[in-house]
Amino acid sequence: MNRILHLTGILTLALPAWAGEFVVLGHGFRLHADRHEVNGAMVRIFAGDGVTEMPASAVEGFEADDTPASVPAPAVPAVEQVVLPALPFSPQELASEAAKKYSLPESFVRSVMRAESAFQPAVVSPKGAVGLMQLMPDTARQLGVDPANPRENASGGAQYLRDLLAKYEKDPNQVLLALAAYNAGPAAVERYHGVPPFRETREYILRVLRNWDRSGAK
Repeated sequence: MNRILHLTGILTLALPAWAGEFVVLGHGFRLHADRHEVNGAMVRIFAGDGVTEMPASAVEGFEADDTPASVPAPAVPAVEQVVLPALPFSPQELASEAAKKYSLPESFVRSVMRAESAFQPAVVSPKGAVGLMQLMPDTARQLGVDPANPRENASGGAQYLRDLLAKYEKDPNQVLLALAAYNAGPAAVERYHGVPPFRETREYILRVLRNWDRSGAK
């Protein structure tokens, strides 16, 4: 579990093969992209319909990938919004509270929450995931939380992250596997013996790591 506190070490992600290039980041994480553009001190990375911007200092280099695509990017339908009463605490405060409860870095939990819901407590995904940490109803029941309650949702999400990190604690890619399982499910990680070859999952992992870097090591 302590490895979660030291993610500044080398992370390696085995990605599926498709045409384009690999962006090698400073902490060893390899991101597949269609192309990139350098604009002064910033680099814009294009992957599918998405664009990621990051400091050029965070990029170690680029590697060509001439292999054909093997997995198409999944369609992402619009999410549903439900009306909830005003929160007594901000989503960021709820994330920090939940992180302390389960001994996780506060910035890590906030980064996951941001990637999952953009800090919107009323979001319901097309698949039925609910709230700040996008808990599926079955997962919420197993955790003993009400996913419609923002504080319980944040707590349940942090608990689930803690459990996944413990599950993969002996793997050198512990954090990557935990994030992949949070996004695609532990069954998908087991089926592919690692991070699943889903573009959505790969880009989700990158968003969490990038947001975590920006928010600091706390």
